[in-house]
Amino acid sequence: MKKERRGIHRIAELANVSIGTVDRALHGRGGIKEDTRHRILQVARQIGYTPNLAARALSVARASASIGVCMPREIHFFYDQLWSGVLDEGRRVAQLGISFVNRPVQVLGEHDTEVFAELAHSGVNGIILTAGNPKGLKPLIDEAEEKGIRVVCVSTDAPESRRSSIVCVEPRLNGCLAGELMGKFVPPGSHVAVVAGMLNTEDHRKKTDGFSEAFPQHCAGGEIFTVIEGHEDEDESFQKTFELLRRAPTLSGLYVNTVNCLPVCRALGAHGLAGKVKLITTDLFAEMAPYFHKGIITASIYQQPHRQGQMAVRLMADHLTSKAPFPPTVHLSPGVVMSSNLNLFREMRIPEFKFDPSVLREPAAVPAD
Repeated sequence: MKKERRGIHRIAELANVSIGTVDRALHGRGGIKEDTRHRILQVARQIGYTPNLAARALSVARASASIGVCMPREIHFFYDQLWSGVLDEGRRVAQLGISFVNRPVQVLGEHDTEVFAELAHSGVNGIILTAGNPKGLKPLIDEAEEKGIRVVCVSTDAPESRRSSIVCVEPRLNGCLAGELMGKFVPPGSHVAVVAGMLNTEDHRKKTDGFSEAFPQHCAGGEIFTVIEGHEDEDESFQKTFELLRRAPTLSGLYVNTVNCLPVCRALGAHGLAGKVKLITTDLFAEMAPYFHKGIITASIYQQPHRQGQMAVRLMADHLTSKAPFPPTVHLSPGVVMSSNLNLFREMRIPEFKFDPSVLREPAAVPAD
């Protein structure tokens, strides 16, 4: 409890408010302005403040609430990390009487409208969603919100919907950062290409737009040769990249804007271009390490998937237990991974997380530690 009080004192100091005001903001009580509440909650997130969950559990008298989760299983290099963040935070909020109904889809955008509709009619109080099909999901999200089922998107958005919040690394910034890096890595007048996932997905499209905008600004005379869609399928990504490199063997660089980079690495190797074409990838997993060390991957844009999963659960739990307002957006900062700082990232320092399929078969409460 002393640790929690120190955290509250620190928030009060940084937000320039009283301790009582911090307490009201953190527990969703009235008597303060909304802009003050948002400022306090933002400071709390920035310093990583986590309240004493045991004390909160007593204060809400073991409030019963359930959260539905609809996220992909594949590509597991990214989504296993997102799931691990959801489960880690879920174990903590289980002490508040919150249970989880996990309803995954196999790949991004596959049957997510059907699964979302099932969750919305299952009695959950909120839904955490990776929106692979934003147009199809929009009316379903709007209907859920009208019924009081709050929706938090994570990783990729349904921006035209009335969802309560989005937790992600801002995709356009993500692409702009990759475009600037590429512009500094390749010579003037270079042609480069983008290997995207699905351009009808908000995240992938905006990354592509950001890269296409930034690259020519940082590479005099540079041009985007083409954009190809791999649809998060390894075989399709390999075949399309292989064919691209056959048609354009003088490409100077490739930007892969999803985690699906291994088939692109293999296609470069098949053409004898590994290490010769600058390759900027997205995210990080253990199998990428040899490609960094051999100079095949030049850099990768890190999206903090574990942190995204944690934040999505924390926002939903805070609202369900204490009526804390949702921030419209939570944009995490992208990081740049290169061979020199590779060992600093959690994916290189912990055993690979494997999501247990048994958790997915039946609705179940996430167990407490």
